[in-house]
Amino acid sequence: MTDNNAISIHNLVKYYRNRFLALKNISFEVNEGEFFGFLGPNGAGKTTTINILTGLANFNEGTVRVFGHDVMKDYRETRKLIGLVPQEFNFDPYLSIEQILIYEGGYFGIPRKTCRDRARALLNEFGLYEKRNQDYRRLSGGMKRRLLIARALIHEPKILILDEPTAGVDLELRHRLWQFFRDLNARGRTIFLTTHYIEEAERLCSTIGVIHRGQIVAFNEKNRLIREISGHWVVVELRQPLKALSEELTRFGVTLGREGKVLRFQEQAGVTPGVMKEIHRLGLEIARLDVRKATLEDTFIKLTGFKDSFEGDLDSMRMAADEE
Repeated sequence: MTDNNAISIHNLVKYYRNRFLALKNISFEVNEGEFFGFLGPNGAGKTTTINILTGLANFNEGTVRVFGHDVMKDYRETRKLIGLVPQEFNFDPYLSIEQILIYEGGYFGIPRKTCRDRARALLNEFGLYEKRNQDYRRLSGGMKRRLLIARALIHEPKILILDEPTAGVDLELRHRLWQFFRDLNARGRTIFLTTHYIEEAERLCSTIGVIHRGQIVAFNEKNRLIREISGHWVVVELRQPLKALSEELTRFGVTLGREGKVLRFQEQAGVTPGVMKEIHRLGLEIARLDVRKATLEDTFIKLTGFKDSFEGDLDSMRMAADEE
């Protein structure tokens, strides 16, 4: 493990009751200060990985380290280094909003006065200070989401894990939270993001890991991953239809669509000039030519076969296995 690894996972295997294999020998590393996106369909193993990182779940084989500390042997130290923003609202209903933050800081051994000062600063930053004495159940969904993030930051962790952090919030708040996360990352905090909003990962993350059926199927710098997996596409609109592809166009991987009026092919070295030369030889006129850059969503679909996550979440799969 190198000195700049915030998270280091090697050969991680996780079974549930020795029946359901949730994680199949996965390995990856997240550098300190990175904005890392961990993507996959429901049931792929994202939440299981997070639970292992935060000590909420055990594992069967492999090693998991946070800034060099083993998550099993050095549980207290690793837990201090991580702030977790879960998917679900899991606040104590008997505490006020301010007390929720103060009590959370107390779990990490932070003096009460320090907790109070940090809590009020965070409540100010998230626009919740005027509601500090209220029951959290009176907050809107967006305010509850902000309170989750504030709670995760009360002990000033070096890593912030965001598990679907903008689920259910409106567009304006989503963009505000995005900017807040960017600012946190710019100040050196390592961020580990899982999300079903592919646009969110594409806008925020510098590195992407894709997990599918418990296995890492891709891991790379975001733009390089998109380029290597999906590439860019050239779309040529013809003025007159082409009845069938010539042998040369077929050799270049060109496809024909829209009743023969659109040619589509992947941009690669030597391909575009060759296709253009063949179009000219065939005497075809070009009405329009576009280069379509691939997106992270294109790459995700190509890697997993999922445009949306239809498999059901890991808990429901595990419950089904337990009921057999």
